[in-house]
Amino acid sequence: MHQLEKMFRPASVAVIGASNDPDKLGGRTLLHLRELGYRGRIYPINVTAKQVQGLPAWPSVRDLPEVPDSALMLLPAPLVEPALEECAAKGILHVQVLSSGFAEEGAEGAAMQDRVAALARRHGMRITGPNALGSISPPDGFFGTFSSLLATAQPGPGVIGVATQSGAYGSHIYAAAHLRGIGISRAIATGNEADIDVAAAIDYLAEDAGTRVICASLEGCKDGAALRRALLKAAAARKPVIIMKVGTTEVGAAAAATHTGSLAGEDRIFSAVFRECGAYRAQSIEEMIDIAYLCAIAPLPPNDAVGVLTVSGGIGVLMADACIEAGLSVPPMPDAAMARIREIQPVAGGRNPIDTTAQLNGRMHVFEAISQEMLRGAELGCFLFYLAHLGRNVPRFPPLEQTLAALRQAAPDRLVVAVMTSVEEIRTRLEALGVPVFEDPTRAVKAVTGAARLRALQAAATAPKDVAAAAPRHVAAGNEAAAKALLAEIGVKVLPEHVCAEAGQAVLAADAVGYPVVMKILSDDIPHKTEIGGVLLNLPDADAVRQGFTTLMQRAGAARPDAKLDGVLVAPMVRGGVETIIGVQRDPIFGPMVMFGLGGVSVELFRDVAFASAPLTPERAAALVESVQGARLLAGWRGAPALDKAALVQALCAVAAFAAAQPGIESIEINPFLVQAQGGVALDALVAMRAP
Repeated sequence: MHQLEKMFRPASVAVIGASNDPDKLGGRTLLHLRELGYRGRIYPINVTAKQVQGLPAWPSVRDLPEVPDSALMLLPAPLVEPALEECAAKGILHVQVLSSGFAEEGAEGAAMQDRVAALARRHGMRITGPNALGSISPPDGFFGTFSSLLATAQPGPGVIGVATQSGAYGSHIYAAAHLRGIGISRAIATGNEADIDVAAAIDYLAEDAGTRVICASLEGCKDGAALRRALLKAAAARKPVIIMKVGTTEVGAAAAATHTGSLAGEDRIFSAVFRECGAYRAQSIEEMIDIAYLCAIAPLPPNDAVGVLTVSGGIGVLMADACIEAGLSVPPMPDAAMARIREIQPVAGGRNPIDTTAQLNGRMHVFEAISQEMLRGAELGCFLFYLAHLGRNVPRFPPLEQTLAALRQAAPDRLVVAVMTSVEEIRTRLEALGVPVFEDPTRAVKAVTGAARLRALQAAATAPKDVAAAAPRHVAAGNEAAAKALLAEIGVKVLPEHVCAEAGQAVLAADAVGYPVVMKILSDDIPHKTEIGGVLLNLPDADAVRQGFTTLMQRAGAARPDAKLDGVLVAPMVRGGVETIIGVQRDPIFGPMVMFGLGGVSVELFRDVAFASAPLTPERAAALVESVQGARLLAGWRGAPALDKAALVQALCAVAAFAAAQPGIESIEINPFLVQAQGGVALDALVAMRAP
């Protein structure tokens, strides 16, 4: 039994703070347990009353005739800690603290919450909250919550599990599911997460036999490793996870020193982790519910190819366009298949979408014949049927119902979706066949897209390998020369460069590397050299180098008179190739994350970057590169030669492996890393150490 089982399916429950007044939270929670079908034993706890809502009441859990499986606590915040001590003394190990007034209200509340969490750990007790909404298990009639939604809408039993941090968010999902006629298996709102968090709830739902699909919502995450494990567990169980996240990752002050750090502050870090672990990130509750509904009824499509069969040419084109824009494919039917289709329906238009036109004249059986030809004619993972308003015509619908049933039987691994307005009788009959029904064509396509992405995400789900810590290294934070020396050690190519303390040395260095050259100011205190005019390009001769040295030192002294100047870096000028950025930022939740994108000034202008967890395999590094739109430049753009992606992948893997093995590294940034026709080279680099 999973350690959270009794949070959802207790055989007995104590309601601590139970009230006769259903307008009070303790009264409403007890009312839900009494009236909504819970079959377990209920123990109201009330200090003064002998009976509460017709049930015998006890002044304390210590007085109960048995140890309840679980307790729901609805007391004022100052009374929670002593009440939890009583629960511990009784042996109650599962408590949902629904009381508010803790960390959400300031320092004093946060201190109380810390004490509550410490108490739970001390006694081996698992708690949700404080400030939680509770949990429900509709198949068991258990509604351990004070949510006012239940007065007007009770979610029915189903196979969709819900785990949210926010109670209001959770109850909105319950309401949306109810309005769509979608059932719920288990649901929980974890509140302030002093102990049990959304990750723990996903871990439970991944094991729960009654749950086939998981919806989750996060405001934040305190344990990135636990979230990764839970999502991977669900992916391994082939349970789709549709997840939403609001807010952004908190990053340390050191992150502001690099482009990588400022970009990592966005919640695309969460998107990367969700993707790696097989979860689909939804952008709205509507999208989440639509995808969950589809996944609960039908199989995930085996590929991204969609066949569209429609009674309206315009709607068919609308759906086809939406599929293409979403990254799905809409392959045309082969000539032989189209010849057979036109024998069945001579006026059928298009090759996919296929328009039967509205002139069926009672020949609705043609849908079955055409759909079977489409099945034989192409490897389609999904069939979208636009049927207008035929789902409202109960007497005329049986031929279409038989068509959809025949297609499901002939191709049980394919996704078959009906798009139409319908009456409930028709909708529920189709859902029983495994055919989801949508009224809006665009929403149907978005749901299909989510299902297709989930199939691919689950197949590719993987966690970064653990890397043993290596001997610690320290690099001066702003010193480009030291950063490049480190990169060269780990296998990243750098240019032959010289650190020069005076102008004569700079001329000798330039003569050695060959003209033209680049000169840069070198200082630990000036990480962003271009901002002070600290970089000179394309210097053609010794006189330019001598004058350049003087210019750089004067500019640095004027802009940063407090900075310690280590001289000037002289390097050969390199042309050609594509500038990219390779970065690693140590995220406070998920650890080292690798960033890749277009480099130079493009990184902040276009923000065309993607993230992945470190370390990287060559396959994951290549996928990271391909996920960036600008990566098309590497393949050769408008006649330019193809560039050395293998060298780029090698550099990404080397930097990621080093950062994963060095906990003292806060960030590494190579900007730009120039990808050339043969090889690649780091033209600028910065390493930031973690604060002690």
